[in-house]
Amino acid sequence: MNNTPLRAFARYASLSTLGMIATSCYILADTFFVAQGLGTNGLAALNLAIPVYNVIHGTGLLLGMGGATKFAILKSQGAHRRANTVYTHTLVIAAAAAVVFMAAGLFGAPVLAALLGAKGEIAGMTATYLRVLLLFSPAFLLNDIFVCFVRNDGAPSISMAATVVGSLANVVMDYIFIFPCGLGIFGAVLATGFSPVIGICTQAPHWASRRCGFRPQASHPNPRLAGQLLGLGVPALLEQLSGAVVMITFNALILRLAGNTGVAAYGVVANLSLVVLSVYTGIAQGSQPLVSRAWGQGRAAEGRRVLRYALTCALIFAAVVYAVFFFGTGPIAAIFNSEADPALQRMAEQGLRLYFLALPFAAVNVVLATYFASIEQAGPAQAVSLLRGVVVIVPAALALSALFALPGVWLAFPVSEAIVAVVALALLVRGRKPEKV
Repeated sequence: MNNTPLRAFARYASLSTLGMIATSCYILADTFFVAQGLGTNGLAALNLAIPVYNVIHGTGLLLGMGGATKFAILKSQGAHRRANTVYTHTLVIAAAAAVVFMAAGLFGAPVLAALLGAKGEIAGMTATYLRVLLLFSPAFLLNDIFVCFVRNDGAPSISMAATVVGSLANVVMDYIFIFPCGLGIFGAVLATGFSPVIGICTQAPHWASRRCGFRPQASHPNPRLAGQLLGLGVPALLEQLSGAVVMITFNALILRLAGNTGVAAYGVVANLSLVVLSVYTGIAQGSQPLVSRAWGQGRAAEGRRVLRYALTCALIFAAVVYAVFFFGTGPIAAIFNSEADPALQRMAEQGLRLYFLALPFAAVNVVLATYFASIEQAGPAQAVSLLRGVVVIVPAALALSALFALPGVWLAFPVSEAIVAVVALALLVRGRKPEKV
């Protein structure tokens, strides 16, 4: 058997995963340095603000993944001009979204902080984080779009380098702005905001060169084409929005059950989850160009082979990570507990053991949602993502927290992911066809 698809998958998935881990480290670095420099209140404020980051990043991936998927399929079919039209529409929609985000940052940060549950001293810190984050939204959106298009343009190493360099710069700037400069929460978000700017500059040698396969071009607005690229990107958006919805719901429930200390404990769990899920996203997005290319050229069997590689890698990773979290719970939670708060330590340890039971089910869901979008099956992709993001997780959290208090909140994530995984696998079996239709 020709092992070229396996080698290509290993290259694309490994580079994409490294890039996604680096992206998730934007927030994880903030979590660590804020915990060390600002304590429990700073950690709670950061956790309340993270859902807005999910919305911005999700919008970037909506446009980047949706546009790049359509771009890759059209290029594989030789429709280069239409592929560039997709890229142009992606940029125009991104510009409109950036205007909305920046307006929200300038005029609505305090109101948004209050809606997210911030009160008292935490409210001011949360509003500061939100305002700066939203004002940097153009950089976040453009960086996400470039990362996706550059990867689909045959240069996954450049897209990976951009996110890794940006993340490392974020870590360094986090330390400098929070400690030597004493800028507090403003320093943390400023470092996060500069990271995508550095990522864009890192990718400039590709997108500004002659070998770049995508270019803006004059074209009339095409609502149908815009709808197609947005439809293919919805699963990536819902993947991020699901994180935002889960965090908002869990923050509200935990605030009522365990106060600010409970929210800080959830901050530890949620931010580690952000890194773990980013690996699944990296594996899925790394497989996307290969699956879309095979699909566009009528080689469905090769695309399914890549899917098997992706699921196998994600499930092995799930088993390894859960073993680490289960046996290393205490030291892991202590890293983020700078004040040695016994209540925070106890709740974080319980959360790590229960919440991450979801890992194998989440692996299946993330990989399959991206696979469906990669072969232009937008309906199943959106169904899986929507079930994960809102339809199952919110009722599960409300019901289980009422029955089991805080442990029920932790268990809502694995229970909902298990239910959705059954649905996703059923959609895969039902939709399997030997050839493209």
